[in-house]
Amino acid sequence: MADMALHLTGASGVSGSAAAGLGAVPAAARAGEGFARVLDAKLGGELRFSAHAQARLKSRELPLSDEDRGRLAAATSEAARKGAREALLLMGDMGFIVSVPSRTVITALDGSRLDGGVITGIDAAVLVPEA
Repeated sequence: MADMALHLTGASGVSGSAAAGLGAVPAAARAGEGFARVLDAKLGGELRFSAHAQARLKSRELPLSDEDRGRLAAATSEAARKGAREALLLMGDMGFIVSVPSRTVITALDGSRLDGGVITGIDAAVLVPEA
C-alpha cells in the first residue's frame, strides 16, 4: 500500500518536470484554437457543395447568389467556432445541412420540406442573418 501511495504522489505533478508538463496542456489547447483560425482564414471561408446538394438546389429551384453563399460560409464558420460538426443552417425559407469540419453542404431543403419535418443527425442549428 505504501508503494501505491508513493507512486500516486510521484504522478501527481509534484516534481518540476511533471509540473511543467501540466502547464503545457492549456498552451497546447490555445495553439489548437489558433490553428483553427489560421486554417479558416487560409480556406478563405470557402464552402463547398456536394453533388447531391447541387442536384437538390437545381431540382428544387433554390437560387443562391454569391452573397447568399458568403452568408452560408460565415454561418458555417460560426458553427465551427461553437464546436458543431453537422449543422442545419436556416436561411429564409431554405435549409442546408452542412458538414462543418469539411465545410461541405450535404443537402439543401426548401420550405415545404422544413415545415413539420424532423431533421436528425445534426448537433447544431444556425439562423443565418439577413443581409
